[in-house]
Amino acid sequence: MSYPKLDELVRTVARLRGPGGCAWDAEQTHESLVQYLVEESYELIDALEAGTRDDIIEELGDVLYQVLFHADLAANTPGEDFDIEVVAERMTAKMVGRHPHVFGDAVARTADDVVAVWDDLKAVEKPGRTSVLDGIPQGMPALALADKVIGRAQKIGVLDKDAVAAIPMQTEDELGGLLLAIVASAKSQGLDAERALRSTLRDLQGEIRDAELPAGGQ
Repeated sequence: MSYPKLDELVRTVARLRGPGGCAWDAEQTHESLVQYLVEESYELIDALEAGTRDDIIEELGDVLYQVLFHADLAANTPGEDFDIEVVAERMTAKMVGRHPHVFGDAVARTADDVVAVWDDLKAVEKPGRTSVLDGIPQGMPALALADKVIGRAQKIGVLDKDAVAAIPMQTEDELGGLLLAIVASAKSQGLDAERALRSTLRDLQGEIRDAELPAGGQ
C-alpha cells in the first residue's frame, strides 16, 4: 500500500524549509518547536474527546506535521542526519519487537499479559534503568504524573493495588466534580493544587526509591 498524500506532505515540509521557502520555517530548531508540539497535542486531545470528525482529522494533521518538521530539520542538521524514513523504520522495529505475541511465538491472551511482556522487554532494551520511575517525564501535568507514579508504586508494593477505595465513586462525572471541588476549595484558600500534588508526588517518588534500595542500603 502506498501513501502518495503522505509523500506529498513530506515534500511540502521540505519545500517550506528549503531554499526559497518560508523564512520562519527555516529558522526553527527542535527547541523552538517544543511549544507548538505541546499546543498541538492538547488541541488533538480536545478534538478526540469532544470534537467532530473534521476536527480530529485537522488536529491529527497538525501533530503529524510537527513530527515531519522535526524529521526534516534533523535531515538537514549536521550530526543528526536522520529523516522520517529512519524514524518510521525505528518505530516499526520497536513495535514488532514489543509484540512477540503478534509477530513471534510468545503468548499473551489478556491485556495484563501484554503489559507483563512489555515490562520484560523494556528491562532488556533499557538495562541502564535502575528504578521503576525511570522514563517517567516529570514535566507531565500533575494528575497524569500522579497516575503514572501511583502505578509504579503499586507495582513494587509501596501502595496496595487491591486496597478498598478510600473515596467511593462510580463514574468519571462524579470524579470530575470531586476534583473540581478540591481545586476550587484550594483556590479559595490561596493554595496551588498543581504545586501541592507535585510536592506530594516528589515525596512518594522518594518512598519508591527508598523501597528499591537493597536491604541495609539506606
